[in-house]
Amino acid sequence: MSKLFTTLFLLVAGMSNAAAAGGKALPLHPESIFGEDSPFFWITDSMIMVWMAALLIFLFCKAATKKMSIVPAGLQNFAEWLIESLYNFFGSILGEHLVKKTFWFFGATFLLIIIVNYLALIPGVGTVGTISSDGNHFRGFLRGGNADLNMTAAMSVTFAVLWFYWAITENGLKGFFSHIFAPKGDFKGIMLLGMALIFFLVGILEMISIAIRPVALSFRLFGNIYGGEQTLGGLMSLVPYDWMRFLPALPFTFMELLVGLLQALVFTLLSAVFLKLICDHGDHDEDHAH
Repeated sequence: MSKLFTTLFLLVAGMSNAAAAGGKALPLHPESIFGEDSPFFWITDSMIMVWMAALLIFLFCKAATKKMSIVPAGLQNFAEWLIESLYNFFGSILGEHLVKKTFWFFGATFLLIIIVNYLALIPGVGTVGTISSDGNHFRGFLRGGNADLNMTAAMSVTFAVLWFYWAITENGLKGFFSHIFAPKGDFKGIMLLGMALIFFLVGILEMISIAIRPVALSFRLFGNIYGGEQTLGGLMSLVPYDWMRFLPALPFTFMELLVGLLQALVFTLLSAVFLKLICDHGDHDEDHAH
C-alpha cells in the first residue's frame, strides 16, 4: 500500500507542476514539439504519446512470444489470457464468423486506446516541456493522445471505412442497400407500396445515422479524456500551496483509471455493435439449427 500511495503521490504531484506554472488549462489543440518553423512541425505532443503506446504493444507482443511453450507461463500466459478474453468478448457480440475477420481491428484498437489513456496519467505528461521567453506559454513534450481530436477522429474514420468494406463483403452491394431500404416483412398489394415508402424514408434516416457515427465516436472519446484532463488541472490550480495541489485531484486520478478502461471499452463495443447490426442474418438461428 505504501508503494501504491507513493506512486500516486508522484503521479499527481508531477501533474501539479503544470498547474503551479500558471494554473492554466492545457490547450484544446495539439502543439508542435519542435515549433512551427521546424521541418518537423507536424510532430505533435499527442502524436509522440500514440507512438509510445504502439511501441509498448509491439514490445509486449515480442516479449510474450519470444519463448513459446505448450504450457504457457509468465508473460505468455498473461498475453494468451488477455487476447482470449478479448476474443471471447467480441465473439459474443459479433458471432464466430465475424470475429474471425475483424478481431485484429477491435482487439488492437482496444489495447491502443487503453494504453494511450493510461500513459496520459504518468508523471511528466503535460508537465515536462519548455516555457516561452515571456513566460506566458508552456509547450509540453507529451500530451494525452486521446485528448487530441485528430487521434480519435482518425480511429473513427478508419472504422467507418472498414465498416463499409465488411458490410458490403458480407451482404453484397445489393444486400447492403436492401438491408437499409428494403421493407422487412411479408407485404402484398397496396400495403407493400406503403411500407416500401416508409422503409425508404427510414433508410434515409439510417444513412444519416451511419454518417454521424464516426463523429459521435470521435467526440465521445475525445470529450471524456480531455474533460478528465482539464478537471485534474483545474482542481490542482484551486490550491494555493504547491505541495498540497495533489490532494483535491487524488480521488479523480483513481476515477481516471476507470474512465480510461471504460472509454476503450465503449469505443470498441459500439463499433462492434454497429457492424453486427448491418451484418446480422440470424446467425444465432443457424447455429441453433446446426
